[in-house]
Amino acid sequence: MGVRVDWTFRGWRRKRLLGRAELPPEQWRRLLAELPLLRGLSPEEAGRLRDLALLFLHEKQFVPAGDLELTPEMELLIAVQACLPILNLGLDCYDGWVSVIVYPGEFVPRHEYMDEAGVVHVMGDVRIGESWERGPMVLSWADVSLSGEEDGVNVVIHECAHKLDMLNGGEVNGFPPIHGGMLAEAWSRTFEAAYGDLCARVDGGEDAAIDPYATESPGEFFAVASEAFFEIPQLLAEAYPEVYRQLAAFYRQDPLVRKGSR
Repeated sequence: MGVRVDWTFRGWRRKRLLGRAELPPEQWRRLLAELPLLRGLSPEEAGRLRDLALLFLHEKQFVPAGDLELTPEMELLIAVQACLPILNLGLDCYDGWVSVIVYPGEFVPRHEYMDEAGVVHVMGDVRIGESWERGPMVLSWADVSLSGEEDGVNVVIHECAHKLDMLNGGEVNGFPPIHGGMLAEAWSRTFEAAYGDLCARVDGGEDAAIDPYATESPGEFFAVASEAFFEIPQLLAEAYPEVYRQLAAFYRQDPLVRKGSR
């Protein structure tokens, strides 16, 4: 079964695009077999993910930066990992932005801001990924190529989680628009407790169950937890079971079941 499309013009257009899209079956089978992140997908889920990825490739503009030469295979790898979080949410979640900029490796974006005295400051930190509100998603290919290995680190999912987070008003604060039936109070209580626990453990020099970068802010905690949810669900569920349950409700997926862990 493919992506569920409605009978709006957009739905009709997407259905038509899928009818014309070309992706060699052997290329798709090879990607499913070689990317551990996709292990356990049912045939129906794999078909839906394929359709979402093809639509993502059509609706987003891939822009190489530096001296990177982007190939169709590289673009497909990004698209598939970007669409896994929205497998049961739909591509409309990624409305409002078009470009995917891909650097060969780490990059240093320039950000300008004016302080209260009217002085303009230029800041630049080394990044492997970045998402702008209603702007591009920026990725390091060196890090994308290492994603999907079920080690808990996935720059594509991380930045896509930021994009979903921004749907609730543009601020990256770890509180994306939750679905009917989910309780905002439960979400806030769960994530605040887990974030506080992780910060205390990292400050105390303990080993962290997920990437310590999650302690940077509640928004980064949500993005890192999303990486762990798809990459290392067993470890996340053991360390923060309530966070896992909230993410399962939000993403409408249960990677533990998919991977045969329960």
